[in-house]
Amino acid sequence: MSAPAIDPVRTPVTASPARKSAGRRRTTPARFDTALGWSDRPGPAWVLRVLLCLLALGVFAAPFLTIFSGSFSEKASGSTLSFLPHHPTLLNFEVAGERGIWDYFGNSLLIAGGGLLLQLVVCTLAAYALARHRFRGQALILTLFMLTMMLPEEVIAIPLSLVLGHVPVVGLDLKGTVWGVILPLGAWGFSVMVLTEFMKDIPAEIEEAARIDGVGELRMLWQVVLPLCRPALGVAGVLGFIMIWDQYLLPLIAAKDPTDYTVTVALSILRTDPEVGSGVVLAGAVIALLPSLIVYLLLQRSLVTGIAAGATKG
Repeated sequence: MSAPAIDPVRTPVTASPARKSAGRRRTTPARFDTALGWSDRPGPAWVLRVLLCLLALGVFAAPFLTIFSGSFSEKASGSTLSFLPHHPTLLNFEVAGERGIWDYFGNSLLIAGGGLLLQLVVCTLAAYALARHRFRGQALILTLFMLTMMLPEEVIAIPLSLVLGHVPVVGLDLKGTVWGVILPLGAWGFSVMVLTEFMKDIPAEIEEAARIDGVGELRMLWQVVLPLCRPALGVAGVLGFIMIWDQYLLPLIAAKDPTDYTVTVALSILRTDPEVGSGVVLAGAVIALLPSLIVYLLLQRSLVTGIAAGATKG
């Protein structure tokens, strides 16, 4: 028998540097790649996208720049588009402070802080019960939470005013107190919906393993469920704070005296005051805008992560 023919060993072909760079260009996404096909290569499409981005930036940023510049201008006008202050001065903020804007600002901080804390606690407990337990009427309760988002504030303003003036069962008068504003904000259907959907996606095996170790309900919620729901808590926290901070009708009907107003209500008072100009009103608007802006800038990563996780869920 003749020995089988053996093919000569072929030396591996080494890719040239030009071929490697071409492969990397094909597989590595561009620095500005997006779902819309953004590319960093100059061209007509690139120029068009840049122009559209600048247009959108101008539409959204122009009002903020006008407010900031007008608040530092000696003679400001809310109807004039100006990006730089004319004759910069701090007199507008001094006049706004003399009108009590900082007292109203303190009322808003107290109500926003207490209301957000109460809202997160109530919504988290409600979402945990709806997501991790099964009971009769569960769908109906979740539907009722959703229905609360469909009722405009103007519809419930008069009934809410009557309830705050004489709370059923206990007979307390909450008007003129911070509790008259905080308690109606204790539950928000949006936060309940967001937290419930996130908690439903937690694997049951994690909960079963924790229960085998003897973990109770509150410890399960605090140490197991909540750490996994940080993106949802970020969304509920940011949007909940902005919702509470922007409240206008509720502080108005819950107040007994002008000293009980919040900064959003104080802005309307400044606007109707004939002794102050537009610059003072714009200065008050800047003061009212800062907390929401700071909260958003500090928690924007949690907000974006939570929205992205909700969009790709399932």
